[in-house]
Amino acid sequence: MAIKAVLFDFDGTLADTLPLSFTAFRTVFKQYENRDVTSDELVAMFGPTEEEIIEANFSNKAAVPQAIQDYFSIYETGHAGESVRNQEIAGLLQWLKDQGIKTAVITGKGKRAYRLSSEALNMREFFQLAITGDDVVNPKPDPEGIHKALDILGIDPADAVFIGDSNADILAGKAAGLRTYGVRWLSTYQSQTYDVEPDGVFNHVSEFLELLAEDRK
Repeated sequence: MAIKAVLFDFDGTLADTLPLSFTAFRTVFKQYENRDVTSDELVAMFGPTEEEIIEANFSNKAAVPQAIQDYFSIYETGHAGESVRNQEIAGLLQWLKDQGIKTAVITGKGKRAYRLSSEALNMREFFQLAITGDDVVNPKPDPEGIHKALDILGIDPADAVFIGDSNADILAGKAAGLRTYGVRWLSTYQSQTYDVEPDGVFNHVSEFLELLAEDRK
């Protein structure tokens, strides 16, 4: 069945922003909690928005508002370099736009973090909508965000695919009834293994483009 919509996760899928997030979290945890956190520990915290992660995992509650401000300042500054930009993904998004395939982002990032990244990377123009962590009650692996996006787009689950780098992405996509693919095409991604089998795993953007092109025939 022809693919009419592609739904994407953001961090580790569309943008190499996980290292920026790790750096910002590590900095505020060290400064305000005197706590060294590993990447694995941070990934285990993911699901809620950035603000919610800090609030839930800080014992020093008085420091939370300033820690949140510092997090976003560090995170935003990290976009100044070229390391988070990926020309293959930019080409993929342009191809989807040219083909008239609808696109949306389903991310655990809060609105503030998504706006910072999508604007810095000039990505917002490519998506019909973005469902952030602030737009759902139940974040991934719950399929709420995917269902909401499909309803807004007017797309049947059978006509859409979901793309993500984490176990939670695969669980959410499969629970929503979509063909769901794992990706490992950026420098940093969240999951090496999945609790349920995805429909495929792409190590290169070109592999997904080949599937899309074949589907159009």
